[in-house]
Amino acid sequence: MPQDHFDLVILGSGSTAFAAALRARELGKRSVMIEERIVGGTCVNRGCLPSKNLIEAARILHEARHPRFPGLQPTTMAFDFKALIAQKDDVVHAYRKKKYTSLLDNSIQIEQGHAQFLDPHTVSVDGKTLTGEKILIATGSRPHVPAIQGLQEIPYLTSDLLTADETQELTQCPRSLLIIGGGYIAVELGQMFRRFGADVTLVERSAQLFPRYEPEVGPTISALLQAEGVRILTGAAVESVVQDSEEVVAQIVQRGQKISLHVEKILVAAGRIPNTDSIALEKAGVMKNEYGAIPVDEYLCTNVSHIYAAGDVIGNAVGSQMATPVGSQDGGKAAYNAFADPDKRVAVNHRVIPRAVFIDPPLASVGMTEAEVQAAGRRCWCTVVPMELVPRAGAIRNPKGFIKMVADWDTDEVLGVTMIGPSAEEVIHEAAMGLRFHATLHDFIDMLHVYPTMAEALKIAAIARYKDPAKLSCCAE
Repeated sequence: MPQDHFDLVILGSGSTAFAAALRARELGKRSVMIEERIVGGTCVNRGCLPSKNLIEAARILHEARHPRFPGLQPTTMAFDFKALIAQKDDVVHAYRKKKYTSLLDNSIQIEQGHAQFLDPHTVSVDGKTLTGEKILIATGSRPHVPAIQGLQEIPYLTSDLLTADETQELTQCPRSLLIIGGGYIAVELGQMFRRFGADVTLVERSAQLFPRYEPEVGPTISALLQAEGVRILTGAAVESVVQDSEEVVAQIVQRGQKISLHVEKILVAAGRIPNTDSIALEKAGVMKNEYGAIPVDEYLCTNVSHIYAAGDVIGNAVGSQMATPVGSQDGGKAAYNAFADPDKRVAVNHRVIPRAVFIDPPLASVGMTEAEVQAAGRRCWCTVVPMELVPRAGAIRNPKGFIKMVADWDTDEVLGVTMIGPSAEEVIHEAAMGLRFHATLHDFIDMLHVYPTMAEALKIAAIARYKDPAKLSCCAE
């Protein structure tokens, strides 16, 4: 077999892998990334970038049909779905070149093909053998496909439908769509396809959407989506599916009641699982847990001392979350730690991870929920302020949603923030910075905010411990 040796062999070429390769280059090391699909991984090719591109296009269509301001007449904007897909592909191609392939040089290579371990230092790639002093597993995750009778016998969609340059790409908007799942991918794509004109039904096993978030989140999002015509079945499960001519017939059970649904397409959005089942981890001696994720220590090292793992593939190890920026930050740390002296390694810190769901208006959160604070044995103060009390939301006639702030009763330290409202995905970064430096309610109150802005919601929520936010004048404390 042909063989080549590298300082760092990286399984994967997504954001985690590239961050690691770039850090290795800064350290004077030579690395290779192994990619089975398209360089850049999920985020740029079929995840964050293409989805947010099309979600924004759908928002423009919706705003045209449903202007918020009296005096603006609704209009039906014509659109070409295939042309939207083509421009999405152009954005993906440009971003992939600018942020990924243009960074390759003699110190960072790409090897195309499927990677499998042969031993703790050796990986085979479609007949070629690569060896590494250090190895990083950054193979990411893929959509979880639940065991549903008949599903494997019919064509179904996953979030890979947003891909560019692959056969899974969807180029026609379906007339009707059944979405299996109720997480962030399901609601983002559900609202998007509804705004493009599809009849959308969303099926979620739990009693409400987003059961691990604050209890106010699920009902609020359900109401937002239902107001736009999305059908939501909670406490429900798809039992079987079968192809019937040009339609798919799904048998659904909801709280003991059976529902038969005819749709053109099915989209499976039931979570994601780590890509560890086909890389022969056992030959490297690397352990994985019952969910397929690779356990790591605080330095992102696996149970094998020279093999590291980062990104989606580690699941929730050391408090991690499946999110592109988490993997990117950890990829750089993993590469640094792989070559650093043991006493100079840098531990990861996943205490503060802001998250956002790009529905309209968006959901964003950071830190602990009220239930998590109480479970930790801390006395909790919390408040829910409706978005209609935020001046900016009223000024732009978009008062949907709320902000919830969770703090320690005794110290006033802010421990968590959840927000549904305009620009929540941006506002949450101020909250995250506050949590990072253990800010108190008074820190948010004393922070001078531009008026009127959505970030002012944080100040108003903090004030609510001491005053009724419904009885404040503008900018008042």
